Amino acid sequence: MQAFPFSDTTPRRFTAALPSQADVVVIGGGVIGVCTALFLARAGQHVVLLEKGCIAGEQSSRNWGWIRQQGRDPDELPIMIEANGLWRVLASQTNQDIGLIQGGVTYLAQTPAQMDRYSAWTKHARAQGVDTRVLTAAQVPQHVPNMSKSYVGALHTASDMRAEPWRAVPALADIAARAGTVIIEDCAVRCLDIAGGRVAGVITEKGRIAAPEVVLAGGAWSSLFLRNHGVALPQLSVRATVAATTALPAVAEGGVADSTIAFRHRADGGYTLAPGGFHELFLGWDALRALPKFLTQLRADPFCTRFLPGAPKGYPDGWRTPRHWSGGTASPFEVMRVLSPTPNMGRAHRLKADFAELFPHLPQFDLSHAWAGMIDTMPDVVPVVDRVAALPGLTLGTGMSGHGFGIGPAMGRILADLVMGTPTGHDLSRFRLARFGDGSPMRLGPAL
Repeated sequence: MQAFPFSDTTPRRFTAALPSQADVVVIGGGVIGVCTALFLARAGQHVVLLEKGCIAGEQSSRNWGWIRQQGRDPDELPIMIEANGLWRVLASQTNQDIGLIQGGVTYLAQTPAQMDRYSAWTKHARAQGVDTRVLTAAQVPQHVPNMSKSYVGALHTASDMRAEPWRAVPALADIAARAGTVIIEDCAVRCLDIAGGRVAGVITEKGRIAAPEVVLAGGAWSSLFLRNHGVALPQLSVRATVAATTALPAVAEGGVADSTIAFRHRADGGYTLAPGGFHELFLGWDALRALPKFLTQLRADPFCTRFLPGAPKGYPDGWRTPRHWSGGTASPFEVMRVLSPTPNMGRAHRLKADFAELFPHLPQFDLSHAWAGMIDTMPDVVPVVDRVAALPGLTLGTGMSGHGFGIGPAMGRILADLVMGTPTGHDLSRFRLARFGDGSPMRLGPAL
């Protein structure tokens, strides 16, 4: 079975020399960091983007590839609508086919209670002008034909899209580079350089860069980076397994999900398969510390998470992963260049069986490959997008909770405006860092 294409051995394309200074340093070469750098560069900022491994090496290339408005938290939805439009614009500005297709997204309801939750969400779609609609049981087969199961109804958003993330994010990095961003792979940022109580730059494994502004978009590594500077962030990372099939006849053009399986057509003719509502948490010190913050989420959906006794060596929340280090010593980010978790192959093979059972008319097929990613998630399942008050000059964009790929272009634009002090055009109070320490009640978004 073929391994996922991004790894420690993936050839690095961005190998510029380390500059001595910049207007802004962006830490992290996933979709959030790449898009932030792109919009900063287009605004005339001298931007340096530093990635400890390779661009899109982690979750930004390992996700499902859905660009989804449907089911979003109401406070995320306006940002996701903007992202939907930006994806179309950016796809036209790259010289690569990123597989951007408007195929829609369909959520299949297996129970009346589930259908009631889906129907209730449509008020948010109507308020924002999104074309979401409820499908009756009789209408479901018109959108997804030849299924062996019957459903009580569905939620469908025709304007939702998909793309191939392992193509799309590197293509966005190319656009950012053409806009003037200096991108350097295999260059871990060990820590911030602090002078006079505020950010003065970063200390990397290759030297120092002076910069008055830094953006941390480190995904699963953000909490570890901040803890070294005394800032607590209750962010955890969960393992999500995904599989791809060999080429098959089309069963649906868009993304489709029920409580057991999610799938979408791929540009290579196969299907990307993922388990519905299932992920795995490696227990570690951060998990224990953050547990009180996550209790509301655990009570709301106690069976979607499988707990594992400890992370492999070098993972962000590994029991022996250092929590403190200096700029003069190697950091955990240099120990693990690309966080590439081993997939749960039992779950991957069950996905194959579930898909074959759902579509018994399909010819025999195999899994072409399986992989896993670590999803950075927050207790209320919405991200942190904010200036860090304890570290003036630092802007944080993390905890996208599995939504990062689709919403990335708009979040990048917003983070760029936060850095420059210009209006973002959105109410970001829901995404403030202080919500986890100011006594605010934990408010979960819709579990769709």
